[in-house]
Amino acid sequence: MAGVLRLGTRRFGPDELVVMAIVNRTPDSFFDRGATFRSDSALRAVERAVDEGADIVDIGGVKAGPGTEVDVAEEIRRTVGTIAAVRAAFPEVVISIDTWRAEVAVEAVAAGADLLNDTWSGADPALARVAARTGVGLVCSHAGGLSPRTRPHRAAFDDVVADVVATVTGLADRAVSLGVRPDGILIDPAHDFGKNTHHSLEITRRLGELAATGWPVLVALSNKDFIGETLDLPVTERLEGTLAATAVSAWLGARVFRAHQVRPTRRLLDMVSAVRGDLPPTLSRRGLA
Repeated sequence: MAGVLRLGTRRFGPDELVVMAIVNRTPDSFFDRGATFRSDSALRAVERAVDEGADIVDIGGVKAGPGTEVDVAEEIRRTVGTIAAVRAAFPEVVISIDTWRAEVAVEAVAAGADLLNDTWSGADPALARVAARTGVGLVCSHAGGLSPRTRPHRAAFDDVVADVVATVTGLADRAVSLGVRPDGILIDPAHDFGKNTHHSLEITRRLGELAATGWPVLVALSNKDFIGETLDLPVTERLEGTLAATAVSAWLGARVFRAHQVRPTRRLLDMVSAVRGDLPPTLSRRGLA
């Protein structure tokens, strides 16, 4: 489990730190406010993300939080054509579909998706069966028992990290029992989903406990509310806090990092890798001549 992660045509070793770029085909995203809702804008965003160092592109058609209802047909309309276009333009990039619905996953995989990013903790049990049947990867997450697109209210856990570990490893084990490839499974603590700011901070400082399960850990920290509340900053000013949490998570064993701002995330992760001794400096001249 702690070895190679296989997604699409790509193989990611246990020491590789992987950037997953966020491309939202939604008009009401909390961060970009619909900047990539148009199909041409989404494709330009993918091109930019790949150029800046993204290994995975995560395409979503439904805002995570409450908002306008998006049915299955509309989610498919928003995402599947974009997935097909990205697959044609970037044959080597890993394409992820951010959905909890099995019906959407079926169409997305047919269009070229390599990974099902289920941020709602198996709300549709059939989603894992799609991954098993098609051979694509699967993200197993912790949503604190919430239904899709709902916000936490007085979230409480005896031990939030223990709850996360039990939930995501249980989902991963179920996925394997259904036939999902073990080398295509990731676990995600899902910061802020069903959790308050204190919970998300505790998960971050104890992320090593998730890494110790042996499953590759994905973290989605980018510009989230726990960062905004910690620093009392609006969503447009959370980059530094995001990068700090990203560096801590990488040091503690996370392997995949879902990000809005790819270039600074890639540079930060390369620096972490160099400090750990996993990546040599690009140049080494100072003091050598």
